[in-house]
Amino acid sequence: MKNAILAILLTGVFSTAYGQEKALLYEVSGKGLSQSSYLYGTFHIVCPADLKLTPATARAVSASQQVYLELDMDDPRLKTAAMELMMLPDGKNLKDFMSAADRAVLDRYLTQTVGAGLAQLGGLKPLALVALIYQGILGCQPASYDQTFAQMAGNTRKPVLGLETVEQQISIFDKVPMEDQVKALVETARRPEEARKEIVTLMAAYKAEDLPQLMKLSKASEFNTESPEFMEDLLANRNANWIPIIERAARNKPTFFAFGAAHLGGEEGVVNLLRAKGYAVKAIH
Repeated sequence: MKNAILAILLTGVFSTAYGQEKALLYEVSGKGLSQSSYLYGTFHIVCPADLKLTPATARAVSASQQVYLELDMDDPRLKTAAMELMMLPDGKNLKDFMSAADRAVLDRYLTQTVGAGLAQLGGLKPLALVALIYQGILGCQPASYDQTFAQMAGNTRKPVLGLETVEQQISIFDKVPMEDQVKALVETARRPEEARKEIVTLMAAYKAEDLPQLMKLSKASEFNTESPEFMEDLLANRNANWIPIIERAARNKPTFFAFGAAHLGGEEGVVNLLRAKGYAVKAIH
């Protein structure tokens, strides 16, 4: 789960050097597409000062007629469904899955950084606490690329759609044993400075649009302990599931696709999968 937490932020893809140009924005054309579509790799939790869009990215959004994010941010049931899915079942509490010492570490960290401890937050799944944990680590109220792109689309009345449902997304993390998820949260709360340094280093590579460096940093991470099976579910399998959706949307109208940058690179990344299908996928630096 440690590596899963980093993957939520961004993480590089743990595979070979396919599609690892130094770019976050890609133009997709060819194979009968009447107009180009675009792919963009995001960093899911950032401080507002770090959320900056290049002119090329703004032009790509403007040139597109619809926006696809990982989730449909315009879905009125999204927030309610997400909150329901983020609750532990059967009235359980995170305190049930950790020792007294670990409870004290996590409770103290949450109380000090977000003003609420396990008494208030213990009914939530660990995934729900990730954003709060990293809000404390980053020392800011996080901003969101997804919300930014959804707002840009709304300003020009472009539809916003999703590559998957919130149920599909959360089900991936539900496969991880609860004890492992809790252990990761506690370890992050115990070593927030090390986690902060890793995020700062990852963000520097991200702002430099250096996907190869992001992948290298992720492999070297102290938090890289997740199972290959989980990472396959989190990245490769989702990438494969998205390709037919991306193809249909791009054939229908020029589309701007934005998702975690971890999904761009690697042999089983979206860039390489689309190239294997015969599309021209060009990095825009």
